Amino acid sequence: MTIAIVGAGLGGLALARVLHVHGIGAVVHERESSRDARGQGGMLDIHSGQRALREAGLIDRFFAIARGEGQDMRLLEPDGTLLFQEDTPGDAPLDRPEVDRADLRNLLLDSLPDNTVRWGRAFTSASTDEGLLHFADGSSASYDLLVGADGARSRVRALLTDARPVHIGQNVVELGIPDIDRTHPDLAAMLGRGNYWVLGDGVSLAAQRNGDGRVRIGISFYGTAEDWFATSGIPFDDPAAARARLIDLLPGWDPRFTALIAACDDTIVARSISTLPAGLTWPSTPGVTLLGDAAHLMPPVGEGANMALLDGALLGLALAAHPDDFPAAVEEYEREMFARSSAAARMSARMQDLLTSPDAARKMLAFFQG
Repeated sequence: MTIAIVGAGLGGLALARVLHVHGIGAVVHERESSRDARGQGGMLDIHSGQRALREAGLIDRFFAIARGEGQDMRLLEPDGTLLFQEDTPGDAPLDRPEVDRADLRNLLLDSLPDNTVRWGRAFTSASTDEGLLHFADGSSASYDLLVGADGARSRVRALLTDARPVHIGQNVVELGIPDIDRTHPDLAAMLGRGNYWVLGDGVSLAAQRNGDGRVRIGISFYGTAEDWFATSGIPFDDPAAARARLIDLLPGWDPRFTALIAACDDTIVARSISTLPAGLTWPSTPGVTLLGDAAHLMPPVGEGANMALLDGALLGLALAAHPDDFPAAVEEYEREMFARSSAAARMSARMQDLLTSPDAARKMLAFFQG
C-alpha cells in the first residue's frame, strides 16, 4: 500500500524515517526543487520532540549537532535593565538544546533511502475516489494513504476541514547579522551564546545565534492588523531605510538594542503570524490525515517543531502497529494527536497572551522564576 506524504518538512520526514525503521516504504512529495532551494529558518528548541528522534534511531546524531549553550537565556526591558540571566553549565543535560533547523532537516533527509523525497512536486489537488494526487507540472501519483505535512498553508487540509489560519495581531520583521563574533564582537558579547529577549509593551526583540555564526533578530509588533506592513511606513525595498524606520518605531529603547538593528545586513523578511483554532479536530476519514502546522498551527513560542516531530513519529508507530488497517492506525493517531496538540495550543496561547500583555517583561520574569 502506498503512503504519500505531501511536504518534506520536519514532520513529514520524521514520519518517513520511522516508517523506514519499521520496514515500511513511503514517498515524500515536496514542492521545492531541492533541499537547498531556500533557507530553512533559524534555531529550534527541541524538547518533547526528542522522543521522535529516539523512535527514529537518530538521537545520538541529533545530540552531535545540537548546541547545549543555546539553552542560555537573557531577558531585558527596553531601557536596558537585565531582569534574568541563565548560563548553561558545560555538563548540563541537553533537555532543551538549540539546533539549526536546516541541520535537523538534513539529518532526517540523510537518514532516508534515495528517492524517498521527490523534489519539485507541487501538490495541487487529490482525487480521493481514485486515490490520485495531482501536481502543478501536470503529473499525478497514486496513494492509499495521503498525509498532509504541507505546513500552515496546507492544501491537503481542505480535504478534512474548512478551518483556515487566522491572523492573531502579530507581525514580525526578521533581520540578521552574519559572522557576528568577527564583525561585531561587542554586540556578540552582549547577546551571549543563546536566546536574548527584550520585551516592551506591544513590541519585542528576540535575538538568537545560528550554528553558522549568524544572529537572527525578530522584532514583533503586537496588536497590529494583518495589513500592518503596508501601513507601517517600513520601505522593505530599501534595506537601509527600513532599518532606520524600525529604529524610529522603538522610541526610548536602549541604544545597544537599536545598534543591533543598525548592524544587520540587507536580508529583511516580513512575517504575519496566523494560527488555527486551538483544539481543532475533524472526523477521522479513511485515506487522509494531517500532521504539524497543517493540523495545528500555533503561535511561534517553541512548540510547533516539537509537535510536528512527534506527529510524524507517532503516526509512523501507529501505521507500523496496524500495517494492514490504515484507517485504524489513522484513527488511533488522530485521537492522541488531538489531545496532545490541543494542550500544546492552549499553552502556546497563554504564552502569547503573556507576551502581548502590559509589563510583559516582568510577567515573563515571573514565569521563568516560577
